[in-house]
Amino acid sequence: MIVADSNLLAYLLIPGEKSGLADKILQKDPTWVAPLLCRSELRNILALYVRREGMTLSQAQQTMEKAESLLRNREYAIASDPVLELTARHSVTAYDAEFVVLAKQLGVPLITFDKPLRKAFPELAIDPEKFNEG
Repeated sequence: MIVADSNLLAYLLIPGEKSGLADKILQKDPTWVAPLLCRSELRNILALYVRREGMTLSQAQQTMEKAESLLRNREYAIASDPVLELTARHSVTAYDAEFVVLAKQLGVPLITFDKPLRKAFPELAIDPEKFNEG
């Protein structure tokens, strides 16, 4: 089981240069979990693709359905206190802190492309390239 950040999920579902890496991670560990916030972050990514990258609304909707299917019954509401505690101690957004809190609570790695987050939480946040190698 891994906590997948929103970008990892987007790379898996939206064809691009990092899609192969995301697919290999899914093959290595097919149990992906995420905070409920991930839905909104992915919706925002899809909205940008519709506005700027030529993705159709129908494609965006189908992609979101795939994401919801992949994470079905594996999305978590995150309590505010631990999120706010992390943001008070570290220079991270509350959005990023939700992913970190979930990884801590479940005792699983957070696979993220976010370099500052990996630097702040090296014990939890893992580079997708390194996860794939290990």
